[in-house]
Order: sequence, then C-alpha cells, then structure tokens
Amino acid sequence: MSSHTLLEELVEIARPFASYGKVANYIPALSDQNPDDLAICIYSIDNESFYAGDHLKKFTLQSISKVIALALVLMDNGEEEVFSKVGMEPTGDPFNSIAKLETHKPSKPLNPMINAGALAVTNMIKGNTGMDKWERLIEFISHLTGENVTYNEDVAYSELQTANLNRSLCYFMKQHGVITGNVEDLLVLYTKQCAVEMNCVDLAKIGAVFANDGWDAESGKQLISRDVARICKTFMVTCGMYNNSGEFAIKVGIPAKSGVSGGIMGSVPGRCGIGIFGPALDEVGNSLAGVKLLEGLSAKYSWSIF
Repeated sequence: MSSHTLLEELVEIARPFASYGKVANYIPALSDQNPDDLAICIYSIDNESFYAGDHLKKFTLQSISKVIALALVLMDNGEEEVFSKVGMEPTGDPFNSIAKLETHKPSKPLNPMINAGALAVTNMIKGNTGMDKWERLIEFISHLTGENVTYNEDVAYSELQTANLNRSLCYFMKQHGVITGNVEDLLVLYTKQCAVEMNCVDLAKIGAVFANDGWDAESGKQLISRDVARICKTFMVTCGMYNNSGEFAIKVGIPAKSGVSGGIMGSVPGRCGIGIFGPALDEVGNSLAGVKLLEGLSAKYSWSIF
C-alpha cells in the first residue's frame, strides 16, 4: 500500500468524527467554514511530501502562529529577556483566561501558548512601528514555507472587532509592565498574525523545520536555531493542544500546536512535519477529526516521542 493510499484511508476513518464537533463561531469570519473538511500533508525532512484530502485549501493559522512568533522573538531577544515577561508552565485554564494573571505572582502569563502569553510575545517582535514588526513576522513565515504568504483581511478584521477579552488581557499586562506601547497597535498586529493564511503543505513545511532542529532542507539554511526549535517543540508538547495537551501526549505523543480554525501543525523530531486542516472542533478548540487522524498516524508509524 502506498503512503498516499494509507493517508487517504486514515483520513476517511477520521472524517466521521467531524460530525461531533462545531466550527468556531465566536470569530464571525470563521463560522462559514465547512465542518466536513479534512486534509493532511506530511512533509519529510528529506523534502518528500504525502497528502490526502483538499491539501491545498487555505485556512488561517490562529493559535498555531504563537509557536512561530515565539521562535522569532526568542531569536530576536534571547531566552532571558523573553522568559522575564512570560513563563514556562502549563495551565489548566482556558486559553483566553485572565484568572492566572490576577492570582499568579509575578503577574506575567504562565506560558506563550495562551492568549496572554502570546500577546506578550508578539509585543516583543523587533521593530519601530507595528508595520515594521508585521513585515519582519510575515517575512520570517514566508522563509519557513518557501512561499510568499499573506493574511486574510476579513478574518483579521473580524477578530479585531471581537477582541475585547484580549484587550482586557493587554491592559492588565500593561498595568503590570509585562507589555509596553499602544494596546490597539498590538492588537492589530496580533490579529493579523492569527489571520496568516496557508495550506496544509505550507504548514507541514514549517513543522518539518522544527522537526529538523531548525534546519530547512529545501533551502539548505538554518532558519531557526537548534535551541529555539527545541524550546518551541517542548511548549508544543506541554501546552500546544489547549487543555487536552496531557491526553494528547499520551494518545499521540507528537509535538503539535492547534488553532481554532481547525489547523494542527505537528513536528515528528528527525522525521517530518505534519499539516492538518479540519475545522470541526471539540469543546476545548482542537480539530476533532484532526486529532483522530494524528492518533491513527502515530499508532501506525510509532511516532510518539515517548
């Protein structure tokens, strides 16, 4: 059986689980996604790709962008500076919760994968203006994919109009010195970051760079330092799948980051990157069919890092 045929079989086994999920509707522009969509691309560190489903259909990164921004900011600022503003610990609270900011001392976000931590990270992108920061980020993402990626303006606008909870997080953190600068400028940058658009192939390529310790085999360049790639993969394991990160580590065991658009980026160390799109979500915001697909893949190929 060919790898393409096996992937197609695994997709068809996982697809029915989508009927138990719902597309994200708290961001209006995401509510019109087709819940039955399911696609995957596996991109090896040797530049081979395998795919099934509508793997060229574009979707927005949403929270997957948090890993990419973290990599850029760590290379910009160094570990000491970044982790003076954001912690390294998982949290059992929802990704958009403000609770731990109020109760945890010092008042900094527990990790970069929750919204508060991601906002603090994005605030640290180097640049004199919001546009400078945006251009650095989108250029970095384009290098990782080998394509000129852009963002979905409708989704970014929709997120900005409904970003009141993120505004609250920002103002709380500004009060405590975690972030500086204009909150609205940061929110414009952050919503554009979340609305960066690509397909499963692009996402799998980024996953492959992390899987290959930051080395991009296609361009022959070290795009992310080895240490930064290691840190990012660790956060993907401990915090990458929202409140189901522990269960996911047991059942799948692949460093991964999900987003509420239905995307999942996986990085199998030393092997490949994985890009998945399945917009029907479970109760914590992970792609239901996408997780089932990864469970099947991990079991078939023994890809768990544990």
